[in-house]
Amino acid sequence: MPEIPEVSRRLLLGGALATGALAAGVGAAHAAPLDQGAVVPTPAPRRRTGQKSMIDVPFEAYKTVRVGMIGLGNRGSGMSSGWSAVPGCVVTAVCDIRADRAERTADRLVAEGKPRPAEFGGSAGSYKEMLKRDDIDLVYIATPWEFHHQQGKAALLAGKHAIVELPIATELDELWDLVDTSERTRRHLILAENCSYGRNELAMLKMGHEGMFGDITNGHGGYLHDLRALLFSNTYYTDSWRRLWHTRSTASFYAMHGLAPIAAAMDINRGDRMTTLKATATAPKGLADYRERFVPKSHPSWNETYINGDLVSCSIETVEARTIRAEHDVSSPRPYSRINTIAGSRGIFEDYAGTSSTGGRIYVEPDHSGHSWRDFDTYRKEFDHWLWKKIGDDAANNGGHGGMDYVLQWRTVQLMRAGLVPDIDVYDSAAWCAPIPLSVKSLAVDGRPVEFPDFTRGAWVNLRTGLDSRPSEMPPVA
Repeated sequence: MPEIPEVSRRLLLGGALATGALAAGVGAAHAAPLDQGAVVPTPAPRRRTGQKSMIDVPFEAYKTVRVGMIGLGNRGSGMSSGWSAVPGCVVTAVCDIRADRAERTADRLVAEGKPRPAEFGGSAGSYKEMLKRDDIDLVYIATPWEFHHQQGKAALLAGKHAIVELPIATELDELWDLVDTSERTRRHLILAENCSYGRNELAMLKMGHEGMFGDITNGHGGYLHDLRALLFSNTYYTDSWRRLWHTRSTASFYAMHGLAPIAAAMDINRGDRMTTLKATATAPKGLADYRERFVPKSHPSWNETYINGDLVSCSIETVEARTIRAEHDVSSPRPYSRINTIAGSRGIFEDYAGTSSTGGRIYVEPDHSGHSWRDFDTYRKEFDHWLWKKIGDDAANNGGHGGMDYVLQWRTVQLMRAGLVPDIDVYDSAAWCAPIPLSVKSLAVDGRPVEFPDFTRGAWVNLRTGLDSRPSEMPPVA
């Protein structure tokens, strides 16, 4: 079969609706009008005069990417070595409200043969002093969730690009504020969604875009991770910040790990968009039960009441009549899973099934018949993303989570040094995090669907490249 250009292949195999939307132009954002009698509206702010989209805006090319880090707990400190290992990247500043953490991170980088970064810490506002420096191009933020919006915005206003751990914000007005601030400052803000760079996730994306599943109709992703022991640890989450979220919100906190790869495979914000979300939640039993069995009565958690459901499920509809199920559960005893399933008219892939060395199973026509699952191994080799072919060995040596942390870091630096368009932009980042506030809104009205904001303000109709990038080189280090 002759090679079909990437966008043409997706147009041919992605269904007629996206093609119709392209022909209709931006006005097609309203192609599937919402029944306002059933759907709870979510007002969207207008773009300010003079404010322009950041879609397809490349980074200016950087000879060296200089990274400043805010938040040096378990996640942040662990990522410092990865940033400094990427060719053409240097950590120039580190910051944490606890100054000893900044010192320890700087000491470790020096022990690894890297330049000592400037250290900031000791107060909640220390990061503001760090952002005044002129030797920072990219700010990496790994603080508790409640600080991500203000620190991400501050980085943009300081003229830096920002890459923010999940989520970039937890409220709709904060998500819109980051979109608008990125557009006004002309600086990129990126969700540090490492799972989007997972090996299976990227192979699944490539298979979907090459039509292996036919017309994609549905996907299922989430974050199912038994965190009970860590949530009650006195040291893992500083000041118990993550457990305390379970006392004050009913949200689906962290479904992005599963949602983002599914959204990428469906070309969300790139020919399709999410239109409504409705949420359900089970009773909040898991944390209280664990506390009863394993936590001493002297522990401060005995003063807490948990209101977040153990399993919060979001059902999301798209313009192209696709359905996405996104789930979150960190309170129940179970093996880890991000679910990572995509299905269409010609087949299905299910991850975390344990049937092969890669953890996935597949059934696609015409390759398969007889209603029996097949191993994913051969398909992952055939559809392995160019990033994993290129730096898979380096990722295994330099990054956590099976290497996808380093792939995220390497690719971010490469995009900046080569002056390319980000794989993940502020609109993707906002959309993938929007189920947090939208699930709260839906649960507050007994699970009725709520309108999903269009953070692109109509530009979703245009097919464009994202994580399905073409091979490119890391610029040589002088």
